[in-house]
Parts: sequence; structure tokens; C-alpha cells
Amino acid sequence: MAHTPQAKYRKDYQAPSFTISDLELTFNLFDKETTVTAVSTVKQLSDSTSLVLDGESMSLKEVQINGEVWSDYQLTDTGLTINAMPGDCELTIVTQVNPEENSALEGLYKSGGAFCTQCEAEGFRRITYYLDRPDVLAKFTTTVIADKNEYPYLLSNGNRVEEGEAESGRHWVKWQDPHPKPAYLFALVAGDFDVLRDDYVTKSGRKVDLEIFVDKGNLDRANHAMVSLINSMKWDEERFNLEYDLDIYMIVAVDFFNMGAMENKGLNVFNSKYVLANDQTATDTDYLGIEAVIGHEYFHNWTGNRVTCRDWFQLSLKEGLTVFRDQEFSSDLGSRAVNRINNVRIIRGPQFAEDASPMSHPIRPDKVIEMNNFYTLTVYEKGSEVIRMMHTLLGEKAFQQGMTLYFERHDGTAATCEDFVSAMEDASGVDLKQFRLWYSQSGTPKVTVSSEYNQDEKTYSLTIMQLTSPTLDQKEKQPLHIPFDIELYDQLGHVIPLQCNGLKVGNVLNVTQEQETFVFENVTSKPVPSLLREFSAPVILEYDYSDDELIFLMSHAQNEFARWDAGQMLLAKYIKSNVANVQNGGAVNIEATVVDAFRGVLLSDKLEPAFIAEVLSLPSHNEVSGWYEAVDVDAIADVLKQIKVTLAKELSDELSAIYYSLNQSEYTIEHSAIGQRALRNVCLSYLAHTDGGETLVSAQYENSNNMTDTIAAMNCANMAKLKCRESLMEDYSNKWSHDGLVMDKWFTLQGTNPSSDALNIIKKTMDHSAFSIKNPNRTRSLIGAFLNGNPVQFHDKSGEGYRFAGEIIRELNSSNPQVASRLIDPLLKYRKYDAERQALIKEQLESLKSLDNLAKDLYEKVNKALES
Repeated sequence: MAHTPQAKYRKDYQAPSFTISDLELTFNLFDKETTVTAVSTVKQLSDSTSLVLDGESMSLKEVQINGEVWSDYQLTDTGLTINAMPGDCELTIVTQVNPEENSALEGLYKSGGAFCTQCEAEGFRRITYYLDRPDVLAKFTTTVIADKNEYPYLLSNGNRVEEGEAESGRHWVKWQDPHPKPAYLFALVAGDFDVLRDDYVTKSGRKVDLEIFVDKGNLDRANHAMVSLINSMKWDEERFNLEYDLDIYMIVAVDFFNMGAMENKGLNVFNSKYVLANDQTATDTDYLGIEAVIGHEYFHNWTGNRVTCRDWFQLSLKEGLTVFRDQEFSSDLGSRAVNRINNVRIIRGPQFAEDASPMSHPIRPDKVIEMNNFYTLTVYEKGSEVIRMMHTLLGEKAFQQGMTLYFERHDGTAATCEDFVSAMEDASGVDLKQFRLWYSQSGTPKVTVSSEYNQDEKTYSLTIMQLTSPTLDQKEKQPLHIPFDIELYDQLGHVIPLQCNGLKVGNVLNVTQEQETFVFENVTSKPVPSLLREFSAPVILEYDYSDDELIFLMSHAQNEFARWDAGQMLLAKYIKSNVANVQNGGAVNIEATVVDAFRGVLLSDKLEPAFIAEVLSLPSHNEVSGWYEAVDVDAIADVLKQIKVTLAKELSDELSAIYYSLNQSEYTIEHSAIGQRALRNVCLSYLAHTDGGETLVSAQYENSNNMTDTIAAMNCANMAKLKCRESLMEDYSNKWSHDGLVMDKWFTLQGTNPSSDALNIIKKTMDHSAFSIKNPNRTRSLIGAFLNGNPVQFHDKSGEGYRFAGEIIRELNSSNPQVASRLIDPLLKYRKYDAERQALIKEQLESLKSLDNLAKDLYEKVNKALES
């Protein structure tokens, strides 16, 4: 590295010496030489006379103060310092940028034929020199000038206020955003699109124009996004009493985008993956993902835009809260149990793995080198669990009162996580002093529970111990405030009322000490406990359940999540015991009672098909790997495969009957229909491992009238290594090679191909006409799938998988460091593998560390991994 990147610390936060109240931007758009004129109204806030502005990767053309050329400044690779500032003034800066060569996809760049911006977290400094920090809020006025034929649509934040013709066939549009915002929420798009239009009348009677811009020819794939947007606006009014505040709301779908979407005020720029869908191109998972992400970005209008974060260490203030809100939105519109299960799978799998990795950090980090590295599952998903715990502790009514107080206090400002917790505390009267540790303490708590029943006294005791192991960033840990939701059942499956000290108590225990014992009275027989219901805290639960108790809960628990969780714990017992068996040269074995328990769920006429599908879905290889200090990749894969094959054989009649009974003649995206397809395709995933699997999978592919069933058949052929795999893959490629977004599903199947020749196939696939390593979606689909979703082949002892990862990351280090930083995560956990694999992975990390031009994004992760 030419310069060693320097860490920033939350404790060092200082308010700015200057602020900017108004910013007038003019963009004269050209592919290689776009000129940006930025006129700022600067306000002096301290005695300092030097204004330090952020800026990189652009040319400075001119600086003026109050209309006069200013030459007293210093220019560096990272910013501009203007000296002898005359207090409050008008500052004009003219810069030039090259959108066409901007492969990092930060700042202003070209996405296909359109101009596009991405400014979160620190992309605005690639457009002009500015106070690029979230606590500087200005009113933006933006004029966009471009060729009228090539770019008929010129878009930016706020409301359209003026437009006109310019010389040489160009035209201009002026936008004005009345709401002060930080620079990261700025957006600009210029292009030629198809547009889907609708409108929404808010609860106060205001009409809002809704516009979704998509590439030409994709208009028939935007309808679900529009429905999801209208549903989001309606839901936010009904559940949170929050109304939209501009005259227009726009969404633009672009192909080249590092993130999923961006909540820029009034002009949301989306990865096309989360906008475009019809039954021939999108799966049910895609439809649900679009609904959730459209909701997420819309909900940011209040939790992120109207109240933003003071500094980037507070990122979870907006992201954790908004993830909670989009999860609630999806749960209210669909199956609450299934949504909760899917959210918990993310926490127990990749988020727990992140907590146990060298990149472990609290949801509010204390130290950062590259802010993009903290757009993590910890900040987002664990952050949402922290919000959910507050909701559990306060209840819906008090939580909503806290939200109201939060907006009353902080609307139009840049706030902190502490501000949010204080509002919740003050509105509810609930003491959250100890709870605040969830914001500052990293790692995953392990909660160990033991129980004792006293027949004579009719009491039942639960002793709960919590322990958070040291992490690389924090050695000392303190007890957390853990809301621990329980239920007790008698032998007939009836709920036993909870009573302590002669008083009725609620289901949520407040665990605040390293060890506590809760004694319940008037328990007339030994109960079966249902523990950590709804996953009421993001912790690892350890309790010595018997098989019979777990099977009992699978049948009798009133809470559907608790039923699913009992099934997962039952599977976990047998996965762990069988991994040990395989390591000792033994065979995989499952008790008949366990098979019967899953048969009972499969045949239930009282459970939703979508829920049954979740119960029958085995935990992923990555989740299972997280259970071990030392990961045996091959043994885990072998056990998961054999359990699948065993269940397929033992339940084949039932699976086959249900598979045929759930055939649908027409495709709809009603939640009931989605659930039926989910169960049918889970059945197929088992049946693919039986004698008739080849015929069944081929027939589903041939007869499919929707992408969900098509991809399900291909995935079954892929994972079961069926002979028909290659013909199905070839047919799909021939049909869809013209559409990169649809081909991403195909690329993912290539990346997860369990064949021993997978890596060679992936290398050949990189020459496919639809693949481009410059496109983040293509790269994540093929290479990301191999690194994250193909553990046996990626971790092959030859080390070829590691060398391939190193080559790709080195290439992306120069072109798109953000994508490279996302891809490197599987290498960071190298100490969990055997010595031979550790040495091979470390070799790649050392090679990256030695690069002279190693990007900050990678520098931070590589060094933390090697230091761990």
C-alpha cells in the first residue's frame, strides 16, 4: 500500500466547523467529461477559517467565493482545504468527472446507456468537493442538462420545478427537494426508459404521482413493484401513522449496482433484481424479495431520510430499524411464521458466523477504516433483532408511542442510536439502561438453560446462564438484558399458566444476570418447556431436550415458530451425532421416531403448506458449520446428504402423494399459492434422490408454466447430480442468454454445482455471452455462489478454489473494491479449518496484503483476518 489507511473512531466524533444550508447543483452530462457546478451556502459554526471538504477521483476546475475566483486552497487525493474563509458565504466549485470509466459504481457512473449515481456511504465526494458527512443537511436544487434524444428523462431528488430546451439538441430539468438532507441521499438518473405510472392518495388526501422507470422492453415486469410500493405506502400509514411528504415518488431500475437498492429522497435507485418480475422471468422468492426491498426503501423515507444518522457509526439507527419495519410489513401481508423463520435462518447462519469471524463488531461499531465494510448482517439483521427485542419488552402500543416521540424530537435532524433508545425509554417508562449494551457489545451470547421439577412442592425451576465469548475486537464481555420468551406445557399439550410468588407473570423473562433461576408455582406435573419462543433474542440456546420432548413440541406447541424450532433442534441433534459417526468411520443413522415426527408434519391438514415446507428444509451447510470450532467440510456435507436421502426413502409415498396433489394449472402470486409451490418443490427436492427422481424432475421442467417451478427442477437436478442436469441447463441458457437478470439464476446453479469438476465449469462459464465480471449481479451469482454456496468444491484440499478466489479478488480490487470486499468473507474464517487448508487460505490473504494498491475495503478485512 502506498499509504496505510487510518482507522476512524466513534469516540472522536466532532461536530462540523462549517455547515451547508443550501446546495445548487448543475450537471452538464457527457460520457467522459461531465461538468458539475456546485454552489453552496456555507455557514460558519466555529472560529475555524479553514473549510476541509471531501473529494476524490475527479478534476477540480475552479473555486469561487462570493463570485470571486479563490486560489488560497490545498488539493490532495482525498480532499480540498479552502483557507481564509470569510465566514458565511457562497462557495462555488466546478469539477469534472468521467462517468464512463467509473467501474467502482460510486458517485456518478454509466449503467448501460443511462447515467446513474450511488452516494451512500461516501460516493458524493466523487462528484464534487463537499462536506460529505451525514450530519450536514442541506436543501438541494439540482439542474440536469443532457442530450434530449439519448436522455429524454432527467431525474433527481424532490419535486420537478422547471424544464426547458438547451443548445445543440440538449434539454434541462430542475428539481428541488424541500427537505434538508445529507449528501449520501442525493441521486441523479438520466436515460431513456419505459415508465409505469400510477398514483396514491395519502390519508390526508394528497395525491402522489408514482413512476417506475425500467429499461426499454421491461414494462411488463414492473407491475409487482408498483403494487408493492402502493402496499408499502398504505401499510406505513396504518401501522406507523407515517405519510409520504413529496408530490412524486420515483423508482429507477438499473443493471449495474453494488447494493440492492438506495433510498435517495423521492428518487430510489434500485438494482433491477428488486424491481423486474413476471411469471416467466421471476421466482416466488424474487416476488417476495421485491415486495420486501420496495418496502424497505420506502420506509426509509422516515427512518433514514427525515431522521438520518449523525455519523456512520450510527448506521444501525436507520438500517436496523428499517429492516424491522420491512420484516413486519412482509409478516403482516404474508405468513408471519414463515417470515420469522426465514429471518432467523439468516441470523443463525451467516450473521452468527460474522459474529464469530475476525470482522466481528457491535451493531454500532466503535472503529472503522472503510465504512462500506459495515454494511453487514450484524448492522442490518442483528440490528433489527435489537429493535425487535425492544418491541418485545415494550409491547406494540408503547413501542408506537416511542416512535412518535422519536420523530417529534428528531425530525429533520441527524440522530444517534442513543436518541432512539431514549425515546423508547421515555415514552414507555421501561428501564433500558442495561439493554443499551446490545449496541456496544459484539459477539453472540450463549444461553444455557437447565431445569428442575419438584413434585412435592409443585414447582418448576429454570436456571438460565448467559456467556458471551471474547471476540477479536472485545475481550471483556458483560451480561446483557435478554428478553427470554417461554411457555410450559403439560403432558396433554395444554399451556400451564405462569405464576411466581403467587402472582401471574407474562411469558417474557427478563434475564439480566450471568446466572438466574426462575421458579414457577402450581405446576402439577413435570412440564415440557418451549424456550426462546419467536427467537426472542439473537442468542445460541443450549438445553438438553430429549427426542420425545422435541417431538412433543413439534406436535403441540401453539406457536408455529416454536414447532419449527423444535424440528430444527431435533435435526441438529442427529446432524451432530452423525458427523461424529462419520468422522469415526460409522454410518449415518436416524431413529424411526424422528422420521415419524416429520411424517406427522408432512401429513398435517392444520398447518400451512408454506410452514410445512420450512419444517422439511434442512439447515444449510454454512449454518451447521457455525456449530463447530473446527469445521469438517466433507463430513458435514456427507451427513446432510445422507439425512436427505434417508428421509426421501422413508417418506417417498407421502412426498409423492403431496407432490401430485399440489399441482397448479395457473400461476398466481397469492400467498397461499406461493406456499403450495414451496411445499411441492420441497417434496421434489427429496424425490429427486429416489429411483424415479430423474423422470419427475425432467417432467416438471418440461411442463412448467412459471420460473419458480423451472428453477426448482433445475436446482433438484443440480443438487442430486441427475443426468438430466446438463440438458436442462443447456435448454435454459439457449432460451434466456439475452437476459442477464434471468441468467443470474443459471449462473448461481453453475456456481453451486456439486460436481468435482465445478471449478473448471465455472471458469468456462465466465466466457458465457451473458456474463461480465464488471456487473456485480453476474459476479455475485456465479463467483459468490461458488465461494459461499459450494463448500465442498470451494474448500477442496487442492487449494484451487482458494487460488481462484484470490485471482478474482485481486482483479476486482482495482475495478470494484466493494464487490471484492463482499466476496472475500469466506476466506476470513480460515482458522476454522484444518492446518492444511489454513495454510492455503493464508497464502492468498498474504498475497492480497502485499498488493501496493490494496483498496481500503480489502485492507481492513485482510489485516483483521491475519491478526486474528
